[in-house]
Amino acid sequence: QVQLVESGGGLVQAGDSLRLSCAASGYIFSSYTIGWFRQAPGKEREFVSGISGNGRSTAYADSVKGRFTISRDNQNTVYLQMNSLKPEDTAAYFCAARRSMVVFTTHAGYDYWGQGTQVTVSS
Repeated sequence: QVQLVESGGGLVQAGDSLRLSCAASGYIFSSYTIGWFRQAPGKEREFVSGISGNGRSTAYADSVKGRFTISRDNQNTVYLQMNSLKPEDTAAYFCAARRSMVVFTTHAGYDYWGQGTQVTVSS
């Protein structure tokens, strides 16, 4: 059974940094693409970043390019390094997985989801 657990969220000030982690279990880690999504109250869930199973392909939403970096280790964790945070980055952040080497940018492209971690950026 595929399980994803996010961690690393918190309350920070504008300009600060956070690193989110997505720990995966229950499958062959290198076979799955991992995506990060976020959802603010009253808004739709939106794609933030994704990385392919072999780590060769990455994708970012325009709103986070140059500020966020996605990476994965050789074991079971994907990281989202978030720098220069802005109040508009405030949201619940979710990681998701799909058995593929393609980075999907829509939530419909993913089969498994974590429970989310809250990021709040104050101005």
